[in-house]
Formats: sequence, C-alpha cells, structure tokens
Amino acid sequence: MRKVIITCAVTGAIHTPTMSPFLPISANEIAEAALGAAAAGAAIVHLHARKPDDGSPSQDPALFREFCPRIKAESDVVINITTGGAPTMLVEERLQPALKLKPEVASLNMGSMNFGLYEMLGRYKDFKYDWERPYLADSDDRIFKNTFRDIAYILESCSENDTRFEIECYDIGHLYTAAHFVDRGLIKPPLLIQSVFGIRGGIGAHFEDIVHMRRTADRLFGNDYLWSVLGAGRNQIPTATMSAAMGGMVRVGLEDSLWDGRGTLAQTNAAQVQRIRTVIEALSLEVATPDEARQMLKLKGRHQVGF
Repeated sequence: MRKVIITCAVTGAIHTPTMSPFLPISANEIAEAALGAAAAGAAIVHLHARKPDDGSPSQDPALFREFCPRIKAESDVVINITTGGAPTMLVEERLQPALKLKPEVASLNMGSMNFGLYEMLGRYKDFKYDWERPYLADSDDRIFKNTFRDIAYILESCSENDTRFEIECYDIGHLYTAAHFVDRGLIKPPLLIQSVFGIRGGIGAHFEDIVHMRRTADRLFGNDYLWSVLGAGRNQIPTATMSAAMGGMVRVGLEDSLWDGRGTLAQTNAAQVQRIRTVIEALSLEVATPDEARQMLKLKGRHQVGF
C-alpha cells in the first residue's frame, strides 16, 4: 500500500501571533505542538522560531536549541528547520539555524517573489504587538529575496552537513530553478519538491494549477523526486487531498493555515494532521512513519544532527 508522508509546519513567518491564540510562540509551546503533531501522524515537523517576548520571527540558533533537542529526545519525528525565516531577513541570518544545527531536512525557497500578506489586514483589526500591523501592511512593497546566488550560498554552506532540502516551489519557474541546481550538482536526488499554492505572488490553488505543477515536475525530475503539496489558508485540506489522490505527499500546520474548517480556528497542529490523516486513510492509503520517510528520502538519520 502506498505511503504518504505528512509534514506539519508548526509555526512560522506567515502569521502574526495575535491572529490566533493557538499559534505556538515559546520554546515549550513549539515543542509541545511538534510532539503533538508527531503523535497524530506527522513524519516530519517543519520548524521556525519566534522571540518569546513578542512572537516576532527569529533565526537565532539559540532559540532553535531550546526546542529541537527536546523534540528529538521525546519523538523519532524528522526535524526540518527553515532557511526561509521571514522575508524581512538577510540570507546570512536565515541560514544560521540549519548551518549550525545540521538537521536531517531544511527548507529552501527556489526564487525571489512578491509575498503579499497585506490582505490579512481586511480580516484582522486588532494587534497586540507593534511590529505586526506594519509587517503585514508593508508586504505590498516587499520582495522575498532568493536569488540564484542566495540559493547556491545556502546549498554550498550546508553541503558538508548532509542535510537534505525541502525544495519549496511557489511557481512553475521555481521547478526549473531546482532542475538548474540539480544540473550544477548542488542538489542531489531524491528531491523533496514542496509545491506551494495560494500565496499572493505565487501560483494559485486551482486544480489546473496543481496538475500543471505535477506534470512539470514529472517531466523535469522523473523518478528522482517525491512531490508534496501545501495550500495556504482555506486551500490547505483541498490541495493536500488532491496531492494524496495524485500520488503525492502532504503538508499541513498552523504556519500555512490557522483554520480547522470554515470559521473555526485550529486549536492545535495535531488537529490539522488528524484531519488530513482521515482523508489519506479514506483513500485507502497509509501514513508514513518517520523511519519510512527517512528511507524514502534517504536521510542521514536522527543521530547525525547537531543538536
């Protein structure tokens, strides 16, 4: 029976803290959320860090060291550390946690893009922290910078760590960029291609968009990749369902969507994992364990990390 890897993006830079009281911020909250997602069936947890005083995004490796060792000690889940951080950060800052903690997996964006979050201001009016409103408002004039040089810098810096990358592709051109770095020998198969749908500035979340992304990846990478899908906001479960039905993997979590159904905030990451697990099992598929994910992705193993 085919195995489906569930990745859970526990907390991240897309949302600001006061949009949901359930978004994990402190090291303890992030660890608890990751462990809960793993217990619900996530084989991989994708992790960002936040400053505990105001919940703003941070790439300080010391903050990651406050929760990664605990997650590793209490679960066999694969830990995936961001190199995206937030669009407001320089690439050197974004790289540090993956460079120093040497995780099994790290995320890597495949292109510079508009990354519009400003429309959230139409749905959220009251913010607790001073940084939140301008962070959203200024996104109509912000480029999320990931140049060819930036991508090469991250790949080359981490080359000795034997970290594999969750290759995040927000549009068709990003797939061609990934193929370019495969040709340069900086990315080696099997690839984990994470197609992102529904972010303002990237590809949409229509069924035809999803099929186009899959067909293009098939043509470029053949049997040398695993395809995973995440949909932002209300697109989360529909796009993940389509991916599972089309032979792909899935990603859910509070980084990508705060919701657990229309008008209902998800109280935990585990709730979203359980929701997509129900869909996967209804399709007569099986949820992959962390060790099965390691085998499928040829990861170095949980005892070869730097934490």
